Amino acid sequence: MNDDLAALAARIDHTNELLQRMLAEVAKTPSTHAIFVDAGYLYAAAGRLVAGTEDRRAFDVDAEGLIEALIDRARTIFADSRLLRVYWYDGARRRIHTAEQQSIAELPDVKVRLGNLNANNQQKGVDSLIRTDLESLARHRAISDAALLGGDEDLVSAVEAAQGYGARVHLWGIEAPEGRNQAEPLLWEVDSQRTFDLDFFKPYVSRRTAAAYEAAGARPTRDDVRFVGAQIAAKWLAARGRESLVELLPGHPYLPGSVDQDLLVEAEGLLQYSLRGQADLRRALRDGFWEHLQAQY
Repeated sequence: MNDDLAALAARIDHTNELLQRMLAEVAKTPSTHAIFVDAGYLYAAAGRLVAGTEDRRAFDVDAEGLIEALIDRARTIFADSRLLRVYWYDGARRRIHTAEQQSIAELPDVKVRLGNLNANNQQKGVDSLIRTDLESLARHRAISDAALLGGDEDLVSAVEAAQGYGARVHLWGIEAPEGRNQAEPLLWEVDSQRTFDLDFFKPYVSRRTAAAYEAAGARPTRDDVRFVGAQIAAKWLAARGRESLVELLPGHPYLPGSVDQDLLVEAEGLLQYSLRGQADLRRALRDGFWEHLQAQY
């Protein structure tokens, strides 16, 4: 009898030791978050808020700048967490990327998922893609937090699936000029809610008939834009001092949203050419900016 008790106690001690090791490993594992964007909701709600219309043909969206602003905001909200990636869900005929969707897919840390568009230009299959990704990432402990930018009631099942595996789901929304643009059942299910206002979206959404700059003249080359990026970096170093800009280096290749927007506006003024929606030129601009900064430190 004593031998049996001793053996049982030994097994319990061994189990406790294994649990302590597991908990120690979990404590050392950094938190990870991902951003899930329903582009249909984003375009409709942001277009209505900034341009007064949901018709995509009536306004331009600087998707690259907006994505980086969302990443920057997530970095602030999830301060002790690392970004897995941004998932961008949109619709396309026969799931064939448009030029804009292809440029978004080429961005670092961005994964584009495409559903279908029906004859009325309505997305089909996007909600199920979001649910599949949310559930899979939560089940495999790939994320601890999910920031979901969307408003459809059909996303409730995706939220419940992720929460069932222990992930926290944070609903991000876009300010509605009147009423709400997110389903109440979705608001009830999530772990937290946050709404982005007009000031957040104004730098990235503009009516096509009131563009700030006309794309007149020849399109600049990547080298031209890279050189302008380096010029602006040199100017900022002289004006703001090395100490203020050295703080940007740990965030490479990303710039804080406000800094990135200032860089864009100043570059467009120097080039006399709009870089909105020109993903390759925007990257060249940042490359030139970063290369000059890194050469100084």
